[in-house]
Amino acid sequence: MSPPVVSLTNVRLSLPSRAGMVDILRGIDLAVASGEAVGIVGPSGSGKTTLLMVVAGLEKISSGRVVVLGNDLSDKNEDELAVFRRDAVGIVFQSFHLIPTMTAIENVAVPLEFKGRGDAMEVARRHLARVALAERADHYPGQLSGGEQQRVAIARALASGGKLILADEPTGNLDQETGATIIELLFALQREHETTLLLITHDREVAARCDRIVEVRDGYIVSGLSS
Repeated sequence: MSPPVVSLTNVRLSLPSRAGMVDILRGIDLAVASGEAVGIVGPSGSGKTTLLMVVAGLEKISSGRVVVLGNDLSDKNEDELAVFRRDAVGIVFQSFHLIPTMTAIENVAVPLEFKGRGDAMEVARRHLARVALAERADHYPGQLSGGEQQRVAIARALASGGKLILADEPTGNLDQETGATIIELLFALQREHETTLLLITHDREVAARCDRIVEVRDGYIVSGLSS
């Protein structure tokens, strides 16, 4: 049996506040298999986004162990974590996080250029075509609708060839119809590329389309621990 793509062991994370230290994650254990789609649900402030940021190496844990695609993130410095994200992880945010001064194709090409790929623009154009945006490749984010911007973000997340996609409320800033289209696209591409997907969503129907639902409350996983 192959090792899990994501393995969290007794992960705790506390952050300072004016009232003192606040426990955000309180002993998280989670294993995610290769190719699995996991829906992460729970109320606002429960620790869902922090959990995703820990997996991405964007938040340093207070204690425990985080291993992603064979990488023990606690052993890595910031430069090494940046390389890890570039090579292994695609992130899709609620607010798109596109670079406003770059065209759609340039946004998708950025992680490929960081890798030194000479064919970055060609690969980016191919991925834009896959999300039905070939004709919008030279448009800037401000010239695109919300749904189009999110499709660019998905193309960027997949273009680098990483085997793990982290999506944090990817339809949160979209209307219902556009959001449904984005979810269909995300799941279709996840299956096509055989990537592992961790998806934060407030929509239980969307979560139910995943292989498993993990519920987070008050910094704990309260259900869905086992795959």
